[in-house]
Amino acid sequence: MEPLLPGIAGPKDLKKLPLSKLEQLCAELRDEIITLVSRSGGHLGASLGVVELTVALHKVFSTPTDKIVWDVGHQAYVHKLLTGRRERFGTLRSKGGVAGFPKQSESPHDMFGVGHASTAISAALGFAVARDTEGRDNSVIAVVGDGALTGGLSFEGLNNAGQIGTNMIVILNDNKMSISPNVGAISKYLTRITSGKHYVRLEADVWDLLGKIPHGSKAQKMAGRIKESLKQLVVPSILFEELGFKYYGPLDGHDLPLMVKTLKAVRKLKGPILIHCITEKGKGYRFAEEDGQRYHGVGKFDKAEGIKVVPPDVPSFTSVFGETLVGLAEKDERIHGITAAMPTGTGLTQMRDRCPGRCHDVGIAEGHAVTFSAGLASDGQRPVVAIYSTFLQRALDQIIHDVALQNLPVVFAVDRGGVVGEDGPTHHGVFDYTYMRMIPNMVVMAPRDEDQLRHMLATGLARTDGPSSIRYPRGSGLGVSCEGEPTPLPIGTSETLTEGEDLCILAVGSMVSQAVEAADILAKSGLSVEVVDMRFIKPLDEDALDSVWNRHRLVVTVEENSLAGGFGAAVLEWAAQTAVGRPQVLNLGIPDAFQEHATRGELLDDLGLTGPGLARRIQIALEQRSGGSRAQSAS
Repeated sequence: MEPLLPGIAGPKDLKKLPLSKLEQLCAELRDEIITLVSRSGGHLGASLGVVELTVALHKVFSTPTDKIVWDVGHQAYVHKLLTGRRERFGTLRSKGGVAGFPKQSESPHDMFGVGHASTAISAALGFAVARDTEGRDNSVIAVVGDGALTGGLSFEGLNNAGQIGTNMIVILNDNKMSISPNVGAISKYLTRITSGKHYVRLEADVWDLLGKIPHGSKAQKMAGRIKESLKQLVVPSILFEELGFKYYGPLDGHDLPLMVKTLKAVRKLKGPILIHCITEKGKGYRFAEEDGQRYHGVGKFDKAEGIKVVPPDVPSFTSVFGETLVGLAEKDERIHGITAAMPTGTGLTQMRDRCPGRCHDVGIAEGHAVTFSAGLASDGQRPVVAIYSTFLQRALDQIIHDVALQNLPVVFAVDRGGVVGEDGPTHHGVFDYTYMRMIPNMVVMAPRDEDQLRHMLATGLARTDGPSSIRYPRGSGLGVSCEGEPTPLPIGTSETLTEGEDLCILAVGSMVSQAVEAADILAKSGLSVEVVDMRFIKPLDEDALDSVWNRHRLVVTVEENSLAGGFGAAVLEWAAQTAVGRPQVLNLGIPDAFQEHATRGELLDDLGLTGPGLARRIQIALEQRSGGSRAQSAS
């Protein structure tokens, strides 16, 4: 059988294939994704689940004229393969290669960039209104991963779309999974509707009819099936039609002829349409079908044997956080762990297993997670909110308005701080020093190693007069010993790691170890370098800064955060208001630009935020010092 995929250079080639050939194409697409992701790593399960749906979309609609907007963008691998990127797909998520998410600059077929969930319906409505404004008649389709409907933004979009009433299609890809199994899902909300008078009356009429059937196991089984069918038929329709959508489904999202037929039928219908598809995450690859959570996002693996779980030699920051939190929670029943659809990613699985009543996965709803925690704290509990840095951005108003303004003792465990690698700019956590330190009452910490993380968690939980933020990176710790009980640190204190006379490096978090390495390199050229682990971005250790300012002609700040408003900016603000001495200040960190996807090591090397990179940039600054200004920022 001659392969079809090599002949698909774009959607027009797909349209030439008869329906009878599309099943073969789907099989080839699955094999291609499994093969390439096994070599590069990436998001596997979600894309395997939407093969037939994506083929049907490109068979019926014509991008880029028709607008397909993806939600939870890791569903889009099949879309990328069908829209001219197959030849380059082996570069997936590598430096300079194909991005792991839809990206407007990569292809005209990628209508809207996305790495965070729940955005597609709102964006698609924008496309639809723009079309109406210009008098065009193209179709607009939002493909929503089911986990995205745990986010409030999706319902804001549904509500507004129903109000406007313009032509658009929302496809709900329902695989009962987002990353971890869905919680607080629509099905639980819909339970309330089944108690409504119309549904109850209909159910009562049917049961009255069934009561006339002679008793027996066969009749009772029939009654149960009819009841479930009624619920499936009536309940989803009620919800979405009340929001102004015509509802179709649930449909088998893997039945390609059915999906093509349905999309053709609804394409010309007026008003908002919602098509509910049932799919299987990881479809077509046994390992992914059996363990959708593990195969959601993967590193390189053996295609034939699947992922081999090898315990790391050094525990990750995340696992140390999780172990420390559950240990503290078992001693203090006021402690709660809260996450937003990421219990595994944030290390809360141990707490979920050992303290289930105090571990809360709220779904893809970061804003709710923070305000929920504010409510807990207001009534004497001690919540710890564990959310990735890039996702916590979505809850900034709640952090300010609901937590900090009321000075509540909520601890924010900000995982994946800094550049995170192959997922790219939507996932780099390089803004949290900035947005956390600008908030009154907030204490902002960053551990240099996994043991210090333990003590900072104890510090945040010991604080009763306001919120605290602890930011730590992705990946393994430094391998330091984590013995003894975690004990609170004095807030706003630093630690001098090496003494030196020629210059001082002030470092925070993940950059402390790099600063120590840079000092060792510079020592080989005869420079005496002081290294201070500042530990606290807010409040700063002003006594330590006074001492440094009076003794050094060059002060270097190093952070894995945006230079705009970050740690270095905080030091300069302090100096402008209080310092007497006049050393030159060199700020090193993330420049004012979004960082693309590459490995974490490649990104840090490009940014000059490794030990050798820091040493090189400091040497350049020393050579230029005689003609340099008092303060400069280096990207």
